[in-house]
Amino acid sequence: MLLLDNLKTKAMVRYESRFDLGNLPTDGKINMPRTTEPSFRQSVDMMFEKAVSLMDLSSGLQEKIRVCNSTYTVRFGVKLRGDIHTFTGYRAVHSEHKEPVKGGIRFATSVNQDEVEALAALMSYKCALVETPFGGSKGGLHIDPNAWEPDEMERITRRFAYELIKRDLIHPSQNVPAPDMGTGEREMAWIADQFRRMNTTELNSEACVTGKPLNKGGIAGRVEATGRGVQYALQEFFRHSDDIKAANMKGTLDGKRVVVQGLGNVGYHAAKFLSEEDGCLITAVVERDGAVVDDKGLDIEELSHYIRTHGGVNGFFSGEYVENGAAVLEKDCDILIPAAMEGVINLSNAERISTKLIIEAANGPVTAGADEILRKAGVVIIPDMYANAGGVTVSYFEWVKNLSHIRFGRMQRRKEEANNILLIKELERLVGKPVSDDFKSKFFQGAGELELVRSGLEDTMRGAYQSMQQVWHSRNDVDSLRTAAYLVSLGRIADSYKALGL
Repeated sequence: MLLLDNLKTKAMVRYESRFDLGNLPTDGKINMPRTTEPSFRQSVDMMFEKAVSLMDLSSGLQEKIRVCNSTYTVRFGVKLRGDIHTFTGYRAVHSEHKEPVKGGIRFATSVNQDEVEALAALMSYKCALVETPFGGSKGGLHIDPNAWEPDEMERITRRFAYELIKRDLIHPSQNVPAPDMGTGEREMAWIADQFRRMNTTELNSEACVTGKPLNKGGIAGRVEATGRGVQYALQEFFRHSDDIKAANMKGTLDGKRVVVQGLGNVGYHAAKFLSEEDGCLITAVVERDGAVVDDKGLDIEELSHYIRTHGGVNGFFSGEYVENGAAVLEKDCDILIPAAMEGVINLSNAERISTKLIIEAANGPVTAGADEILRKAGVVIIPDMYANAGGVTVSYFEWVKNLSHIRFGRMQRRKEEANNILLIKELERLVGKPVSDDFKSKFFQGAGELELVRSGLEDTMRGAYQSMQQVWHSRNDVDSLRTAAYLVSLGRIADSYKALGL
């Protein structure tokens, strides 16, 4: 116990000096000055320090887990529109306790080294939490994708990929990117093709990147994976009566009022599944040009189509348009889903957030300071480390598919169907009555790739939640699911390093 107390004290001293947060109580809880808004990277480090202050880890091992192992910065030129344009990109590797390392590539004007390194750290923790066998990495290119034509974006993407590939920062056994903000299947297909051109004898070249189109080695269910993971996370939360009570809620997901910030890939799929399959009412959607509000529930399919057609929510035929979209984040609701950028819930608006449950579908949407305010107000937060892990989980399935060179379900699907038919025939013979055709059509069908992917994703999300939930409720010094998630994740990473002899 004396050793543990000494380790906690050392962690708290580092915590206090690094962020100038004043005195930290011995329970590891943050008392953050209301006027100090940390950066995204600082928020990640603060949450890390809070967790390790509750762990029996040496200071050296704590620091080894915290720091980013390496960051590569590349500046390259591409001749476009009659002139040479120089672009800056990054690829950060946070932890190689398991390899390959995994993490998306984002294209945005907000990309910088600190952001990429913070996201790489989150990827390490996320992969450990959901038990995918990867270390954490992240990449980014400082660019506005809307400022360039598709053929220009292809040339830029291929050149960026070339700079990373020649340094083994894209490789099926070393570093495997995936889509992130501003990128998608198209960009992943370009990167995979660039890798193949540079490694013509690499048998597993398709596994160099995930999130590819189906016809280029992708996997069914990958596009929807993060949004589907958010749905599974909420479903699992509502299976635990103690957790529902902690959020001052009752019942099931059916009828719950949901506000979604960002109707991109993640927000769209989460809202679609929750409204169509779980009976939630999407009462507001916040986008770049404002928000649309309808307490009776928005039609997500129609709204998504309108946004793609018109570039925003202004003018949508249903509900009320609100120009100040940020204010709609404060609308009274049961569940708030920030699904776009980091830091949208911060010290400036945390006290006015009026929800019972926040699920972080984006990376880092709640700052460390806002997290403390909301927790004290009784708001339960399902953290990003867990909530948006659906993408990397299904990326893992795609990587395995590419390495095995066979589609999931191909070997066993028809055998399952044949066995099910035999079972039903014998059941009908024994009872002397036919089974309904509707039941037969559902029961006979063997599991294909999509069904297996969804099953694997749901199992992963349920298992990861239960590991967090057990820590949350079994320890008096753990005040939130976020801290519990860090404890589970960092414990697994620490065990990996110890097994390596560090």
